[in-house]
Amino acid sequence: MKKKRPKGGVTVPVDDDEILPEYDFSRSRPNKYARRYSVLLEPDVAAVFPSAGEVNEALRALAGIIQRHRPRRTGVART
Repeated sequence: MKKKRPKGGVTVPVDDDEILPEYDFSRSRPNKYARRYSVLLEPDVAAVFPSAGEVNEALRALAGIIQRHRPRRTGVART
């Protein structure tokens, strides 16, 4: 049976960190594919980057350098 919501448009202010009351995670399960996408950094590399955001920023910078210095392919079609 569904819960009835009170009428009248009453809203409760919620902080950015809080989950809204209308979201129900009681039947949620852990993502069974999450382990496939995890990346483990070696300890010496992890010591240089304090957060995942900084790792991504460094990799984006490196990717840009690689793309600028990579020779461009000619218009030769593959068969």
